[in-house]
Amino acid sequence: MRKIGVGIIGCGNISTKYMTAMQQFSTIELRAVADMRTAPAEARGAEFGVPAMRVDQLLKRDDVEIVVNLTVPLAHTDVSLAALRAGKHVHSEKPLGVNVAEARKVMDLAEEKGLRVGSAPDTFLGGGHQTARKLIDDGAIGKAVGGNAFFGCPGHERWHPAPGFYYLRGGGPMLDMGPYYITDLVNLLGPIASVVGFATRPKAERLVTSQPMNGTLIPVEVATHVTGVLEFVSGAVVSITMSFDVPKHRHSPIEIYGSEGSLSVPDPNRFGGEVLLARAGRDWQDQALSHGNSEGEFRSIGVADMAAGLISGRPHRASGALALHVLEAMEAFQIASDEGRRVTLATTVERPAMLPPGLPTGTLD
Repeated sequence: MRKIGVGIIGCGNISTKYMTAMQQFSTIELRAVADMRTAPAEARGAEFGVPAMRVDQLLKRDDVEIVVNLTVPLAHTDVSLAALRAGKHVHSEKPLGVNVAEARKVMDLAEEKGLRVGSAPDTFLGGGHQTARKLIDDGAIGKAVGGNAFFGCPGHERWHPAPGFYYLRGGGPMLDMGPYYITDLVNLLGPIASVVGFATRPKAERLVTSQPMNGTLIPVEVATHVTGVLEFVSGAVVSITMSFDVPKHRHSPIEIYGSEGSLSVPDPNRFGGEVLLARAGRDWQDQALSHGNSEGEFRSIGVADMAAGLISGRPHRASGALALHVLEAMEAFQIASDEGRRVTLATTVERPAMLPPGLPTGTLD
């Protein structure tokens, strides 16, 4: 099988995880890296033994077929559009755009040029979440009725070296962490029909306590505590909270409740984790993982799956259509809160195909 050449634009914190994970997949090969700043690109290039260059130089390379866009959220659309104009397929970090209107520009241009768009998160392709998907598809909990999804922390200013972008347009807990949870819910339950919710911003400024910005006040432009309900086309309803204003909690990341049992799903920001099943009237039972890609970091499995799709002609799973649907759902929480109404989604998407069970780590089909 031939390898698809990959170039990365954006050499910040997350890029190391992508570059490390790429080495595990036979369908892709990292060929070049670029960043608006010279030093980070050169550091990543030296670390992984690939050339570092300017963005325009990377986009001209004939041996790069997929551009992985790891820039900050406000730059996602512009960088993805530039890559598509250069004739490259794109896999973007989440969110696909800071709003649906921006993300549609990317999808429309890709369709016009006959190119593929993919997007993080791809954690739903990890063994823990694929196992949960198989259990639901096999009828282990009966008909899905409802569920709960929860993420809460005191804020990223405690640990991130440059946390300001998390609180600007395109940031906030829903656009930052919501993609992991809602993408996994769509993987498990199918497309979303409507959203109701509330979005609040308790602080206009946040105090950074991480280095090197310790003591700096940063502005907050977005809601930092968002809560509401997702109604799925299937009829299931899932309550969800995404917050940067929670000192401590004891919620599970995701639980799905069905007519015959309940399912505890691992952290959707991880690939593996514990999957628990409790049938009606029984205690929780640990479930053996039916899928691989669970023990370790696989943040690029979506890129590898896109490459496999390019080679074989099949659709890729972490698709732009999936990311657009999830983005519309996330955006709907603010609309629902501002306008005091239920928001019906205009987009829909098919559940991405489940990975075949039993495959070894580093393989897809």
